[in-house]
Amino acid sequence: MPAHYQRLKLPIGIQTFREIREEGYYYVDKTPYVAQLAHSGKYYFLSRPRRFGKSLFLDTLAEAFEGNRALFEGLHLEQHWDWDKRFPVMRISFGAGTLQDRAQLDTAILNQLSDNAARLGVVHNPADGVAYGLEQLIHRAALKYGQRAVVLVDEYDKPILDNLTQPDIARAMREGLRNLYSVLKARDADLKFVFLTGVSKFSKVSIFSGLNNLYDITLSNEFAGICGYTDADIDTVFAAELPGLDRDEIRRWYNGYQWGSSGSDETGTTTNSAGSPSVYNPFDVLLLLRDRQYQAWWFETGTPTFLVDWLKNKQYFTPQLESSFATADLLSAFDVDRIRAEAMLWQTGYLTLKSSLFTPGGMIYTLGLPNQEVRSALNQLLLDAWIPTAIESLQAALPLYAWIAEGNTA
Repeated sequence: MPAHYQRLKLPIGIQTFREIREEGYYYVDKTPYVAQLAHSGKYYFLSRPRRFGKSLFLDTLAEAFEGNRALFEGLHLEQHWDWDKRFPVMRISFGAGTLQDRAQLDTAILNQLSDNAARLGVVHNPADGVAYGLEQLIHRAALKYGQRAVVLVDEYDKPILDNLTQPDIARAMREGLRNLYSVLKARDADLKFVFLTGVSKFSKVSIFSGLNNLYDITLSNEFAGICGYTDADIDTVFAAELPGLDRDEIRRWYNGYQWGSSGSDETGTTTNSAGSPSVYNPFDVLLLLRDRQYQAWWFETGTPTFLVDWLKNKQYFTPQLESSFATADLLSAFDVDRIRAEAMLWQTGYLTLKSSLFTPGGMIYTLGLPNQEVRSALNQLLLDAWIPTAIESLQAALPLYAWIAEGNTA
């Protein structure tokens, strides 16, 4: 077996770029995107579902801007980056735990500002509060290092999403986050690069009113493969893990996610009718390669129950999920006071882009279920919502399974 096909460790749940590179894990090289982002802009926003590798990508950005060249040996970025410059990097994440009110949110932010100040060796005064505290942290870091600062925000929206069933708290969280993010425009002179990630595409009016210079790359065809694995990745990086698995079945179960609207993929990766590369959920692929079973790995880790309740209470015609339509505005129409089922299903990964059509009024997207995992698991989830107990659900389903197995269509 060629050296590049030797078996390595599967990076299940590993979100630290250094650990992956130093401890012998598989790594799909996403560093071309790092170079492209840094060389072409400054303020970015990316929405992707959970478990798609956003946190790992942010960590990769941090290591690059901090100048840790040794970690990038043999990767694209090694020869496409100025390693003589090292930037102060500030990281804010709302991925851990659940914040239940505005006071907890502010405390969590202040704690992270203090942690960043200690790591960078600059002064931070908690009495400065959230907005002024971040302003001063950015300014002092830029002065100390002689380079503008980098700010990376992970799960920017989680404090809101965790409280959507309590709108008053969700609104308070929204205002607290707007207070934080507005600083990023005010300190423009001291900033080199800003990147925010999350699940939802909250409108700029609701949360980013003070940061209207964000470049949203969520639906950008050139960044459609920034998270997730392509067919080429599966066939090369993970080639040593494939013997014994049905390649077509892997594709049927876990491929099919797409972001982007037009153009073609310069790497030669297979694209679907909307033109952008079709990708796999990396969490699914890694668990399949470990346990060798086709099942709903990702789907089991975080389905929003309020969404299922919404579909049930509104008597949403669920077969429509296989083919629904949306505009870019509708896909972004998500806020505490304005939630569309199609937008939430798309943003959380239960629907994906299937095709696109440019019209005088703007782009029109066709949405559909991405793959067998989501189709089977979502159907089961909806069945459980209508038939509450597992026994009743099983009793309802078994006769149908039997008739199908027997070919009985009567």
